[in-house]
Amino acid sequence: MTRTYLPGILAMAAIVVASNILVQFLFGQWLTWGAFTYPLAFLVTDIMNRVYGASAARRVVMVGFVVGLVCSLIGTQIMGEFGPLVTLRIAAGSGVAFLVAQLIDVSVFAALRGGKWWRAPLVSTLVGSSIDTALFFSIAFAGSLSFIHPATDVSWAAETLPLLGVGPMAPLWVSLAIADWSVKLSIALIALIPFRIITARLTRTA
Repeated sequence: MTRTYLPGILAMAAIVVASNILVQFLFGQWLTWGAFTYPLAFLVTDIMNRVYGASAARRVVMVGFVVGLVCSLIGTQIMGEFGPLVTLRIAAGSGVAFLVAQLIDVSVFAALRGGKWWRAPLVSTLVGSSIDTALFFSIAFAGSLSFIHPATDVSWAAETLPLLGVGPMAPLWVSLAIADWSVKLSIALIALIPFRIITARLTRTA
């Protein structure tokens, strides 16, 4: 890796670390504060992809993946009120979701990079964010995947409640996933502004 990629590497590492910390703090009934920082990882990946290419973006993704693994490993060793702050299922879900979603984001962006400036970052982030949410919440909390780590108690996530408090009955983790996904989609739209500004500035100075 070259010094050229260092800002992207540091930004990705900071986002992953911050998200792993902030996910411990609730925001309302369905979200944590980490839900608002984690989607910025897609912004970093897309900026690197636009300015330096898919190879550079994948390198930054791998750094984020390694940092995330370290954070999860540390979290499994810290005991909270109800056990480890990070269970093995959450660690597995987080790692798999991040790596798969980010790499798909890179591929989709690369395929669309020749179109209008907003198409590649918007579509790639929407696709990546959707996959990220589906993989993480399913692996971490779905009862049908309890074989991943049978010792992890996720019965609380399977509690049946009105969807987001107002809809049809569904497991709690589904409401959490939909709320998280909604934030990701909202930030994907908002992030088009800094994406445009930052990439325009970097491509002028490159």
